[in-house]
Amino acid sequence: MRNKRTLFMVEVAIFAALATLLDFIPIFKMPQGGSVSLAMIPVFLIAFRWGLKGGLLTGFLYGVFQIIVGQAYILTPLQAFIEYGLAFTALGLAGIFASTVKQSLINHNTKKFFTYVSLGILLGSALRFFAHVVAGVVFFAEYTEAENIWLYSLGYNASYMVPAAIISALGLGYLFKKQPRIILNDQEQASYRAAASPSEQIN
Repeated sequence: MRNKRTLFMVEVAIFAALATLLDFIPIFKMPQGGSVSLAMIPVFLIAFRWGLKGGLLTGFLYGVFQIIVGQAYILTPLQAFIEYGLAFTALGLAGIFASTVKQSLINHNTKKFFTYVSLGILLGSALRFFAHVVAGVVFFAEYTEAENIWLYSLGYNASYMVPAAIISALGLGYLFKKQPRIILNDQEQASYRAAASPSEQIN
């Protein structure tokens, strides 16, 4: 039990740090915060591997690390809490679907597997998106000449959140399917192998 807890803490810290590192190499970066990158993938990976607790903690640490390393775009403490506390922690809610994702993978139910991976990523991304939209309306209205600040904030945040979520879903779906050991523990791997055809065996 102690070894499992230690492994949990180590993996959460490492993958939160990896998410922060990936934020330094964005595919595209927005002028007032936000980017299209692979940074959400480590958070979702831990959420599906360890469940809700692991996902929430990894997302929270990812937000904290962004502030520590200077990647955060901060105007006020409340804005920082919403956009780097709540928003990034919300990504971990993908862990709600962890058991379903694992079981469908073990059962080689590809359609159900990809559906629930996508649903988890959609849930986490949508809640993060909502937090950024609200923060944009409340804290960034004076920095834009847009007539409708809600439409501006929706468009601004969707421009990087939508592609980042799609990249995460495609990347993790492929990765989990090709390397199921990434999210399955030893017992689950044994069940996966027992149900697998020879061509699907874990190496």
